[in-house]
Amino acid sequence: MYRSLFLRLSLIGAASLSGAVAADVHVVEEIVARVNGEIITRGDLDHKRLELEAEFRQQGLTGPKLQQAVRQQAADALRDQIDQLLLVQKAKDLNLSVDTDVTKRIAEMQVQSKITDPDKFHDFIHEQTGMLFEDWKQQMKNMLLTQRVIGQEISSRISIPEADKKKYYEEHKNDFMRQEQVFLQQILISTEGKTPEQVAAAEKKAKDLVVRARKGEKFGDLAVTNSDDLETARNGGELPAFKRGQLIKQIEDIVFTQNKGYVSDPIHVPAGILIVRIEERYAAGLATYEQVEGEISERLSMPQMQPKVRTYLTKLREDAFLEIRKGYVDSGAAPGKDTSWKEIEQLKPQTVTKEEVARHKKRKKLLFIPIPFTGGTVKTAAATTKPASSTPASSTPAASTPAASTPASSTPAAAPPNQ
Repeated sequence: MYRSLFLRLSLIGAASLSGAVAADVHVVEEIVARVNGEIITRGDLDHKRLELEAEFRQQGLTGPKLQQAVRQQAADALRDQIDQLLLVQKAKDLNLSVDTDVTKRIAEMQVQSKITDPDKFHDFIHEQTGMLFEDWKQQMKNMLLTQRVIGQEISSRISIPEADKKKYYEEHKNDFMRQEQVFLQQILISTEGKTPEQVAAAEKKAKDLVVRARKGEKFGDLAVTNSDDLETARNGGELPAFKRGQLIKQIEDIVFTQNKGYVSDPIHVPAGILIVRIEERYAAGLATYEQVEGEISERLSMPQMQPKVRTYLTKLREDAFLEIRKGYVDSGAAPGKDTSWKEIEQLKPQTVTKEEVARHKKRKKLLFIPIPFTGGTVKTAAATTKPASSTPASSTPAASTPAASTPASSTPAAAPPNQ
């Protein structure tokens, strides 16, 4: 939102201000880079620097060591911003969605913070991160989108032999000790502010839903269409993992004694009537190889990942419309890529988008189109900016264009090229 606002302001200013009026204009935000129609501002880089400083302070760094660590990481701040923009844009090209994952993460944080009121939770996020809730949510979404692209385009193409994974499991069993935990889905039928008759109707509805779920209807579909908890309803009622002590005893006594797939009877809670389904349950102790195979694959593929990711991002840069203002450095720049800054009024429309850039790069042949004539020197029009005189007149016979289609007087003879 802020980026588009600053861009609009800069465009309006460039178009309407001049002379003494322009002298009174103060720069609100400086655009540092343009990436396929989106922008990175100096404020983005400053915010990243503050995040790095806070992170290093939490690690115990102070004084010169803190400043040195921040300086080293900040040198790659623009690179990291460009990386993320390119990957998020690629996710859109691939029609990837992480809305479900975002909802899960938010629900998990609400459980951990023990704040159920949405407005209070938004305030909590602002206090913890210094960001508005929607901005924080978008940042999380962008992070998950970049991970999804890397997973689909790179990780999925790295194969780790089964023998290597099992060997790693045997040698690192201590890493896979798990506490008892359960994964749940829920349907909440609200009774807040309802009359006794409405509460009775809610109880009947809850009982009917339990019967339908136990007969085989998909619990997630029932949650989407019936749950009054909109945050989890959009996600099929899915909740994050719970350990013992994180749930109220009434629910905990049920979910930690039943097996996967169990659908509870209606449970009365302060907010209404709750129905839960056990999606997965893990006992305390060593996780099985099957449960952690994906995690092991990820660990073993990491050494191969970094160079492949960097190569992939370089290719995205090569195909992108990318400009960087003088004085700023992209430490991940593609070799030979011209990213010099051009003022907005100097930009050519055909090079504004990455699609147009890609089409422009594919033009390798000149197309010459004959123009009707009645005599004298043959006149040709080129589809590119190359002068028509580069093709001899004799190469295009006059008979190639029916003379009857254009009156002789409508097209004057072409002047010689050297005039």
